[in-house]
Amino acid sequence: MKSNKYVEDLKAKSVNELQDDLTTAKKELFNLRFQNATNQLDNTGRIKEVRRNIARIQTVITEKCPQ
Repeated sequence: MKSNKYVEDLKAKSVNELQDDLTTAKKELFNLRFQNATNQLDNTGRIKEVRRNIARIQTVITEKCPQ
């Protein structure tokens, strides 16, 4: 599956790279929400996909450095 490959790629990255990916994904989510609010977003399913990717990134970060 596509998500399994994505998670494997995430697990291969360092924590700093994951933090950068997380920041990028959050900015993308903000932009998608802004576009949705102004009726400029065509693919609303992308919001759900980005939210799940953020959760995946956060999960891998937690696995790598538990509190």
